Amino acid sequence: MKRGLQGNQQEDGGGTSSGSQETLKRSRKQRREKDLDEEGGAHWECLPQEILLHIFQYLPLLDRAYASQVCRGWNQAFHMPELWRCFEFELNQPASSYLKATHPDLIKQIIKRHSNHLQYVSFKVDSSRESAEAACDILSQLVNCSLKTLGLISTARPSFMELPKSHFISALTVVFVNSKSLSSLKIDDTPVDDPSLKVLVANNSDTLKLLKMSSCPHVSPAGILCVADQCHGLRELALNYHLLSDELLIALSSEKHVHLEHLRIDVISENPGQQFHTIKKSSWDAMVRHSPKFNLVMYFFLYEDEFGPFFRDEIPVTHLYFGRSVSKDVLGRVGLTCPRLVELVVCANGLRPLDEELIRIAQRCTQLSAIGLGECEVSCSAFVEFVKMCGDRLTQLSIMEEVLVPDHRYGLDDIHWEVSKHLGRVWFPDMMPTW
Repeated sequence: MKRGLQGNQQEDGGGTSSGSQETLKRSRKQRREKDLDEEGGAHWECLPQEILLHIFQYLPLLDRAYASQVCRGWNQAFHMPELWRCFEFELNQPASSYLKATHPDLIKQIIKRHSNHLQYVSFKVDSSRESAEAACDILSQLVNCSLKTLGLISTARPSFMELPKSHFISALTVVFVNSKSLSSLKIDDTPVDDPSLKVLVANNSDTLKLLKMSSCPHVSPAGILCVADQCHGLRELALNYHLLSDELLIALSSEKHVHLEHLRIDVISENPGQQFHTIKKSSWDAMVRHSPKFNLVMYFFLYEDEFGPFFRDEIPVTHLYFGRSVSKDVLGRVGLTCPRLVELVVCANGLRPLDEELIRIAQRCTQLSAIGLGECEVSCSAFVEFVKMCGDRLTQLSIMEEVLVPDHRYGLDDIHWEVSKHLGRVWFPDMMPTW
């Protein structure tokens, strides 16, 4: 037997056979795994790629690149198309921004290798013109991708509004033309205009479901009406009040249009004394008949003398936010004209107590479940009565302690007991930080 084995070894040039080599490799691997098990070690190189992919998705881009250099398996995971379907470019000028910028070399690598894999993309830029230009340059290179989601997020103004309009429109049009299946578009605070919206509609009318475009001064009511007329699958829409019209609401209420789920309107005064148009009650009624469960979210940033056209007739608002001081008269009209109200936030009112207005809102707004009061005044007795009328349907109750005015029935020391009793849970007023 020894002579036979020696003969085989000599025939193979003095080495072991291929079968023996495989056996040796397996035994070494088994010994290595046994040693790792005994030492409590982890087989990081043996992790399945789907788990590696899940881990890599939570890593910042630079850490993801470093991790790809650990071993061949991790490098393969780094280049998997699934990892690059969703990506956020962070662009800023380091001297003036808190954002952690995406490294330029990595941006080039992403565009070169993965542009055709990108589907869910957002750009987060600071207020500098340089960052906005960099975002447009990247957009212009996405000619081989078919995006489903695009978001342009400015952490501070002016950003995209500082760019030449033609430069921005040219870059955005590249995405509109090449995507063909865009379903979500967020382009707040950008110089987008009516012609570019027509390009969007021409290429993505069958797929667009969400459009957010507040503070887009170059878009007219006719431009947004074109979107509503053609994009019958639109479910969420956010825009400034100057783009809202009776014609738009009628278009969104047509039989061929799907049920709208969310409509957000920002009512913003650019100059004191600005005039605002009125929307007919019949247009709102048509909207409610067509989409009875839709949420109408309205943000008001007006001066007190600019509320004249609002809350005169019934309006189907569900979430109402007052970012500036609002008068007692306007809050009284809210209680009379907003029967669908679910959430109310009042940042400031002044020094006149809101007792009657709050009670009226509790009586008329039977779906109200969340309220927040900032620089206002409400007597403790009226507040307890408000909570008693609303009961445990108040899931969110955020009231600063300074809002509550002690009276002959309740003081600040015992009001939380009474309110907690009617809410069915422990409640305390919010405290102003002391720093």
